[in-house]
Amino acid sequence: MLPTMRVIVFASQKGGSGKTTLAGHLAVQAENCGAGPVAVFDMDPQGSLAKWWNVRSADTPVFIHSEFGNLAQNLQQVREKQFSLAIIDTPPAVTRAIAEVVDFADLVVLPTRPSPHDLRAVGATVDIVEAKDKPMIFVVNAATARARITSEAAVALSQHGTVAPVNIHHRVDFAASMIDGRTVMEASPNGRSAKEIAALWEYLDLRLAKLDRAVLTSSDGTFGGTAAANGAGRPVPAFGRRALSQNRA
Repeated sequence: MLPTMRVIVFASQKGGSGKTTLAGHLAVQAENCGAGPVAVFDMDPQGSLAKWWNVRSADTPVFIHSEFGNLAQNLQQVREKQFSLAIIDTPPAVTRAIAEVVDFADLVVLPTRPSPHDLRAVGATVDIVEAKDKPMIFVVNAATARARITSEAAVALSQHGTVAPVNIHHRVDFAASMIDGRTVMEASPNGRSAKEIAALWEYLDLRLAKLDRAVLTSSDGTFGGTAAANGAGRPVPAFGRRALSQNRA
């Protein structure tokens, strides 16, 4: 049986890697491409993803309130609500709690800036993902176009795992669009940043599809510990939004 809801976890030990920005953008892009309903979880105590969503006017993606101790239950709830994709943002730290979040992942995305500090810091996160035996993808984020260090970073990361063939370049429109709860796809749909996000989601979606096909050939049909009936495209109540809307006044 194919998995019913896929879970992508964004993880990085290094603060400022762009996890939250990518998580929000890819959640919206997944919805735009018909891969929803999409639920987003913010496990970072700073709550940056929640704050972005709280000023967002669009109804999608749906935000789910959760804490580390309740994550398994909350994921099961959205699975039963027939969501197709869950995206989880995590704190910039290496803790036992992060390892437990990775346990729920079907795919772990590791955003990494092309800098010596970020490259040195990636090892601890890789250790967690490998210990959990989870598929992972590096994304070179906040890159400078035509800079030598960008290509060098991709080569260095490739020694540890798969690197997405799409680099996300540093542009002010990423931060500017998120101020009022939007994304670059909504603020400037024909811009270069929007095209990069679209290409990155297409790649990640293909990777997930590849994992889906692996389920068909597995002996037990397991896939990242998830199982439920596929409800893609069906109306889903935005129960996360009702909970958070009380704080909007």
